[in-house]
Amino acid sequence: MPVLRNRRLWAGVAMAALALSFAGTGQASAADINNAKNAGFESGLTNWTCTAGSGTTVSSPVHSGAAALKATPAGQDNAQCSESVAVKPNSTYTLSAWVQGGYSYLGVTGTGTTDVSTWTPDTTAWKQLSTTFTTGASTTSVSVYTHGWYGQAAYYADDISVYGPDGGGGGDPAPTVPATPTGLSVSSTTSSSVSLAWSAVSGATGYNVYRNGTKITAVTGTSATVTGLTASTSYSFQVTATNSAGESGKSTAVTGTTTATGGNGGTGLPKHAVTGYWQNFNNGATVQKLSAVSSQYDIIAVAFADATSTPGAVSFTLDSSGLGGYTVDQFKADIAAKHAAGKKVIISIGGQNGTISVSDSTSATNFANSVYSLMQTYGFDGVDIDLENGINATYMTQALRSLSSKAGSSLIITMAPQTIDMQSTSNAYFQTALNVKDILTVVNMQYYNSGTMLGCDGKVYGQGTVDFLTALACIQLQGGLSPSQVGLGLPASTSAAGSGYVSPTIVNNALDCLTAGTNCGTFKPSKTYPDLRGAMTWSTNWDAAAGSSWSNSVGAHVHALP
Repeated sequence: MPVLRNRRLWAGVAMAALALSFAGTGQASAADINNAKNAGFESGLTNWTCTAGSGTTVSSPVHSGAAALKATPAGQDNAQCSESVAVKPNSTYTLSAWVQGGYSYLGVTGTGTTDVSTWTPDTTAWKQLSTTFTTGASTTSVSVYTHGWYGQAAYYADDISVYGPDGGGGGDPAPTVPATPTGLSVSSTTSSSVSLAWSAVSGATGYNVYRNGTKITAVTGTSATVTGLTASTSYSFQVTATNSAGESGKSTAVTGTTTATGGNGGTGLPKHAVTGYWQNFNNGATVQKLSAVSSQYDIIAVAFADATSTPGAVSFTLDSSGLGGYTVDQFKADIAAKHAAGKKVIISIGGQNGTISVSDSTSATNFANSVYSLMQTYGFDGVDIDLENGINATYMTQALRSLSSKAGSSLIITMAPQTIDMQSTSNAYFQTALNVKDILTVVNMQYYNSGTMLGCDGKVYGQGTVDFLTALACIQLQGGLSPSQVGLGLPASTSAAGSGYVSPTIVNNALDCLTAGTNCGTFKPSKTYPDLRGAMTWSTNWDAAAGSSWSNSVGAHVHALP
């Protein structure tokens, strides 16, 4: 948040934005054009100047086209990017831009009358800022700018428009309403979702998806997954194309029919499943697209969602540059392909550096709403709770139940607590798991980066052994979780964790000990748990870096359990 000395400035900006919201907008004439040059940043930063080297262009996220501006505030620099735009004297113009990310400002100076600006707090989706200004009697050029705010996250901007009389400097042509989309088809279905795809429309900056005639979501790519549907039910879908000029007509309708409810509470998972975390960043492990993740993984947890300035709310930004130019559209298509192969893809919340806090009813609501929005946007099947800096059982329970009410019975909910979090049912993580047991998929405790811990027999065990895995899993199995809700979480290689790596053979022996009473160490459970869910690893990327030895061994073993 801004420092205290800037509070008066914030108030002035807010009052200006409020006043602008009541300003009238003149009727555009047929000769009006967008006077901004390189308005979509398709030519890099040509015609634009950014302070302190704060600006660059990126391929994702973009509002339209193939590029957008990304500008990052640092220190006393607010990442201002500006362009000189030719205008006509005594004329009225509409200034607009699409923004996303951190606090974003749009304004104009040098008008010869009243310079104006508008702004928005951080936003996880593209949002249009718009205002108007009038030039003075001798004004022939103005300076249009965007900027962020000190100490805040990077912002993105795209499709800048200075729309009005031709100033004589040339500019991008005014948009026209895009054509109606064609090629709409159903790419895959589950018991609670339908995945759609269609052909791109020239000039479109987004698409609206309609179900049974009612708009249900808006996307920027040419695919969408509609979730929260009823099993064995037919739905009619249409899409429209949009840009700043308006919305096209609806496409030809297609019918999507959900499948019957699966045998695992509607989730469609196999009896024994393998979970793997997929890294949305490059930390030295193999950089992967989702399409390259081994078929041994039944649940792929995308790591990680990001905290926002709204308490409890999360967002997700694909690290396209760090992942070799992986685009959002490719990412969504790969999720749809994993669905078609019977796999689940979920969004993971937290991680070692995660700062998301759900500590009251408002933040619980924000959490549920934002996670569901990500599910609608990307086609995620659910959420993984990997909060390693504390959890509030009361409000996380409220958040997950709210999410369940939105997403339906097919929702996947996984958790990845640390060993200390599951030593007792009085611990907040364990309480949360028990509170949502009726909608919980699996708890994959992290049996690594741990000190010595107590087993269910009261004895002390050190990590790196079969006994550590089996005696600690026993606490969850005796503490109220169903065997189908218990999985063993291990690193895929020695590079994947600070400590606690064990060979796939030890993981497999622990699975055998818990499910069949064989291959145990000194600890042997008092009963067997043949319905044990399976195993998890951090991460699919480290697994790939090690030649997929973990998934080839443990994955095959899990799927062969009776």
